[in-house]
Amino acid sequence: MKEYMLIIRNTLDSKSSFSIAQDLEFLNSCNQYIGKLEKGKNLIAAQPLIREGKILSGTPGAWKEDSFHTGKEVIVGYYHLLAKDLQSAIELAKENPEFTYTSTASIEVRPVKMKVETTGFVYPDKKNQA
Repeated sequence: MKEYMLIIRNTLDSKSSFSIAQDLEFLNSCNQYIGKLEKGKNLIAAQPLIREGKILSGTPGAWKEDSFHTGKEVIVGYYHLLAKDLQSAIELAKENPEFTYTSTASIEVRPVKMKVETTGFVYPDKKNQA
């Protein structure tokens, strides 16, 4: 199994029109999705992100802080998964409730780099150091 990040993007106000009941329905759906990922031993971590923050850029002594939502789309959460291959990770991403409840969602599916091939450097694996 390889590690993948599902980076969930949506519009800043994608769920602002939801009633409390719709919001709870969405959250329950996310809970069921997480349960399925856990049962399949695919889930490492998952968390929504609050829609505020800063983007930091620059160099030491010349830092710049900008609002993170300069466009309409923002990262609203992530899932850190284990999957057999990229296509398996994509199939898991397609089941994400974000697609069911909004038409503006997108999910970036990215392999996690575990080793630098040119140097042989292996990144620390925190989940196996417990």
